[in-house]
Amino acid sequence: MSHNWLDFEIYVNDLMIQKHIPGVAVAVSSKGKVIYQKGFGYRDLHKKLPVTPETIFGIASVTKSFTAAAIMELQQEGRLSVDDPVVEYIPELRIPGFDKMNEMNIHHLLSHTTGLPPIKRREEINRLEDHLEYMSRLSVEILGKPGEYFSYSNDAFLLLGLIIERLTGRLFRRYITTRFLDRLDMVRSTFSIEELMKFENVTVPYTFNKMNDHYESHKWPSLGNYEVGGGIRSNVLDLLKYGQIYLNEKNSPIKHDVLSRMWTPAYQILPQTFYGYALMMTPYQGVTLVEHSGGQPGVSSNFGFIPEKELAVAVLTNASGAPAGDIWLAAVNNVLGLPLEQKAGVEPDYGMSELESEKFIGIYESDEGGRLEIKKNGNELTAWIEEESFKLRAADERTLVIKESEWPIPFYFDERNMPWAVFFGMRMLRKTNGK
Repeated sequence: MSHNWLDFEIYVNDLMIQKHIPGVAVAVSSKGKVIYQKGFGYRDLHKKLPVTPETIFGIASVTKSFTAAAIMELQQEGRLSVDDPVVEYIPELRIPGFDKMNEMNIHHLLSHTTGLPPIKRREEINRLEDHLEYMSRLSVEILGKPGEYFSYSNDAFLLLGLIIERLTGRLFRRYITTRFLDRLDMVRSTFSIEELMKFENVTVPYTFNKMNDHYESHKWPSLGNYEVGGGIRSNVLDLLKYGQIYLNEKNSPIKHDVLSRMWTPAYQILPQTFYGYALMMTPYQGVTLVEHSGGQPGVSSNFGFIPEKELAVAVLTNASGAPAGDIWLAAVNNVLGLPLEQKAGVEPDYGMSELESEKFIGIYESDEGGRLEIKKNGNELTAWIEEESFKLRAADERTLVIKESEWPIPFYFDERNMPWAVFFGMRMLRKTNGK
């Protein structure tokens, strides 16, 4: 299979300038063979060290699919079922606001449908049992019953790590390292910051400060218990090895009919996108995009595959808030022979009245720190995200769209037909004030 990657490389280089991305690595495999690999820019700006396909980055929430795959393997072995109540394995689990803990299943943890809203991160908590005490003292308003809403929850997801530890008798990171990283020969992938510092060719994580037009470097976060959903550091070539467990049953320790549950829709999160178990899926041009992104300070990642084509793509960057997903889709488009900038979907236009638009104005936020403000600028609605404004249009009476990226922002309305929450950044943010 031969493809012209020159236009793609021009696209990536242009995007890196526009979005202030120091370094990017991209790799693509087809039917198990690497057909493209390239590093762009710098892993270390100060020393002018280049990115290569072997460069180690953070992969952030791409880690979640490893955890989900481990759960599916335990199900294959008959040691659990995703339909089992969580309290069957963590009987002491208590979360204020949940009256019937036995209604929360492993399925709800995997699919982020527990009903737990985004809560304050406690990265200093380093033992999974200790996180149970933190969760037992929460003071939050539950979004709804398990299965009713989707809202990303790193704190609910990390309970899967505790289930793995209790069933296997091994520390979570050691179990995942043995069962996946070692077994798949991912020799430049690790949870350990100490190991990371021993490797050569590792990125420096960066954030671009728009106020002073300067790149700021970050230390690698220790994450604590959140390593269950975000702790692996890896490279694009290792991730392609990992991708083969989803695409070639001969190379997978987990049977296809068990593993494919991960990309079976569990909840529709956007008009054209569904969430399964640590993977999103979008019907696209006669195939299925299966992917997951990740973000941490100095990390933006996107990994996924197209099962119908046995195609896997990995994109890693060393910048906060970088559009790794756009680069990922551009690589997919190039292989499929589509325009590089073609989007997975375009929302319709809706002529919203002045009265309708007034309802959306306000601040939406969570205890985790997510914040979105909707303002009116003349006759136009704008979204303010981290002190930057984005023009909006309406797709329907309950959905706004960021014009620049065509990204839909759905709102949840109450019985008075007023918005009480918004779905943004994969999380539900509650409205906290009026205008």
